[in-house]
Amino acid sequence: MDMVPVNLDHILLGASDLDAGIAWVEQHTGVRAAFGGVHPGRGTRNALLALGPQRYLEIIAPDPKQPVQGLALQLQSMNEPRVFNWAVHTGDIASAAKEVTAAGFAINGPNDGSRARPDGRTLRWKSFSLKDDRSGLLPFFIEWSRDSMHPSEDAPKGCTLKQFVPRSSSTQELEKLSQSLGLNVSVERAGDPGLSAIVLSLKGQVEL
Repeated sequence: MDMVPVNLDHILLGASDLDAGIAWVEQHTGVRAAFGGVHPGRGTRNALLALGPQRYLEIIAPDPKQPVQGLALQLQSMNEPRVFNWAVHTGDIASAAKEVTAAGFAINGPNDGSRARPDGRTLRWKSFSLKDDRSGLLPFFIEWSRDSMHPSEDAPKGCTLKQFVPRSSSTQELEKLSQSLGLNVSVERAGDPGLSAIVLSLKGQVEL
């Protein structure tokens, strides 16, 4: 198994407050994430830092200027920042959706997404998620618009993703589900399920 899934696109680090999340990551890695933008109608905003080519960390938190709803409600209750979800990229979201559905998974989407970058340009993508993603242990799928720059390209550098591992008490089941999704993922046995990301940073090796 690879230490990092080949098609991993980004990792989502949730925080109840974006500024606090940015400060927490900077304290641990020595790299300050750059503000990315807001997600209109979704109640969230984010900040980003690169984790290598075509990979990045998304710090996501409630947007105080929007009503608290959906994911923002979950983020608001986090006592400290933690990795809670992840995404894999595909070059053809429609085909990926068909393959995942054919493998027996129910999905939400594909749906269009966008956010305005601080430089005024609009970033666009299409994505779909699994109706049962095992509380984030299984990823969602994303296809970036061809006219949009991948977020990793101009996000702050200084960190590299060394290892990414879902943890579960049901390792064989989760690995089997991952393989059905076309993912080459090694699952670590643990009593408490979750996601572990080991990053090489300006402050050495850090586990998020």
